[in-house]
Amino acid sequence: KKDGRINGQIANTVFQVTAEPLRVAISINKNNLTHEFIKESRVFAVSVLCQNTPLTFIGCFGFKFGRDIDKFEGFNYKTGETWAPIVLDKAVSYLEARVTKKMDVGTHIIFVSEVVNADVISEKVCMTYDYYHQIKGEKTLKARRPSVLRKRR
Repeated sequence: KKDGRINGQIANTVFQVTAEPLRVAISINKNNLTHEFIKESRVFAVSVLCQNTPLTFIGCFGFKFGRDIDKFEGFNYKTGETWAPIVLDKAVSYLEARVTKKMDVGTHIIFVSEVVNADVISEKVCMTYDYYHQIKGEKTLKARRPSVLRKRR
């Protein structure tokens, strides 16, 4: 949350760093609005999506810009202990985290964070990075190909 606004994005990798205390890390591109929000608030939430999440949902959080639209408009979400937005639609679980360390790795910042709250919402199968790229990734690439090609020229 920043200046009364919220933002979110699809992150392809969130990983556990330590078990005690429970810490996770997430890598965010410095050009993304989400980076600004996490840097200022020092908190974030991760909603783990179910495997059958439609590409339209992924597209809203993955291929649209938070500077241009309210990505949460029309979606169910809540704010938890950290006040970071937690996406509920299509989520099987979530966690909330407070940043304890950040590492500049060039184009991205890796935020190492302590998990302060987590819950399981559904018993549905979660979407993995591998599943997304094998099953949905090609559809996404085809849908985005004209804009990707224009940007590369």
